[in-house]
Amino acid sequence: MSRSDWEVVIGLEVHAQLNTVSKIFSGASTAFGAEPNAQASAVDIALPGVLPVLNRGAVERAIRFGLAIDAKIAPKSIFARKNYFYPDLPKGYQISQFELPVVQGGTITIRVGEGDKAYEKSVQLTRAHLEEDAGKSLHEDFHGMSGIDLNRAGTPLLEIVSEPDMSSSAEAVAYAKTLHALVRWIDICDGNMQEGSFRCDANVSVRRPGGPLGTRREIKNLNSFRFLQQAIDYEVQWQIETLEDGGRIEQATVLFDPDSGETRMMRSKEDAHDYRYFPDPDLLPLVIDEAWIGRVRAGMPELPAAMKARFMAEFGLSAYDATTLTTSKELAAFFQATVDGAGAALAKTCANWVMGDLVARLNKAELELDASPVSAAQLAGLITRIADNTISNNIARKVFEALWNGEGATADAIIDAQGLRQVTDSGAIEALIDEVLAANQKSVEEFRAGKEKAFNALVGQVMKASRGKANPTQVNELLRTKLAG
Repeated sequence: MSRSDWEVVIGLEVHAQLNTVSKIFSGASTAFGAEPNAQASAVDIALPGVLPVLNRGAVERAIRFGLAIDAKIAPKSIFARKNYFYPDLPKGYQISQFELPVVQGGTITIRVGEGDKAYEKSVQLTRAHLEEDAGKSLHEDFHGMSGIDLNRAGTPLLEIVSEPDMSSSAEAVAYAKTLHALVRWIDICDGNMQEGSFRCDANVSVRRPGGPLGTRREIKNLNSFRFLQQAIDYEVQWQIETLEDGGRIEQATVLFDPDSGETRMMRSKEDAHDYRYFPDPDLLPLVIDEAWIGRVRAGMPELPAAMKARFMAEFGLSAYDATTLTTSKELAAFFQATVDGAGAALAKTCANWVMGDLVARLNKAELELDASPVSAAQLAGLITRIADNTISNNIARKVFEALWNGEGATADAIIDAQGLRQVTDSGAIEALIDEVLAANQKSVEEFRAGKEKAFNALVGQVMKASRGKANPTQVNELLRTKLAG
């Protein structure tokens, strides 16, 4: 029986660590990398008599996220105690939100695939709620025992829960990447997956087409997009094979082992009643009025969807180009700055250079955009010189490489220093063509016999004779005129 005989149903729960300076209920630092337990305050370790105080910055980041996904911001939400025992949870409960989350509903539009097969899909969100992180159990540094580091205990999280709207690992990865870009775009999370700032749990089930939902298994703590894709693909195949062999799927929490590429059961899945949720008596209900929402809305940046639409309307970019350029705030800002320097009429050329040569060179050098040796202003200067025929596209790539290597402060400086200005004098180009035709009579005869390749060879000879500086368009036009005479 084939995979097409089954429908895959996937929902994601993402924990985004909010980038506040201090924790959600205490004044302890959230900085990463401190010595174990150096940032665990009396509130974080639950000393008797301590009281939590809600971090206003964490709330405002939750509001920002709600506005970005067009969700309802709850006028009143409540913090609850989620009770369970684990060594890295010193209180014996986690402060979270259950019945009344701060963000309710919302939509994220994802783009799946590339080229002609690409499609857009809307993923509905169930909720996003505020909660505190637990500490961390350390196993690898100890023999026969575990260490507990409570630095992370109390770090503010926004748990973002989707509806089970995704039907493949490709859709799940596209959703996770879009969400990752969004939380960084609106500056509520640094998105560092290696440090645990953005962690995904995937709920996966399979069913017969049109049948009732299957039993889901939750894959916990996936901290890379590649692991997310691999874990879902393995889990889907495992569930299908189990059911086709006559087995049953038990609701469970599983872990993904990147070394084996397999998921393995950790524990049977808990339900909400297992946690004995009840309102936290130490925290008042969180009340968010319209004035507060208005103040947060006023400080919101232009969102990716709005910027994509603007790039298409203002600059005539394709949906693909506009989508690619708005995959990150940094890339969009670099493109916008390049256009500002070169002019809106050259926006398409700017897009091609940013998405093509610049990104390729950054990837090759394993550099982030903010470390690019070529600035937006420098790239704009280069593009301007292509547009006014000072240099050709081929020469432009040499100038770009020189800018990258720091051989000049501007494209103009490099062009002048290296004598790269394009030859546009018709008389000079005609003289070169005459020399080439005289020296390549065989190619001339082949062209006149109908061989187009011979023409290209003659163009190449003229460009070589000019050391690449002759205007290619003029060379083509003048050469054809000469050969037709």
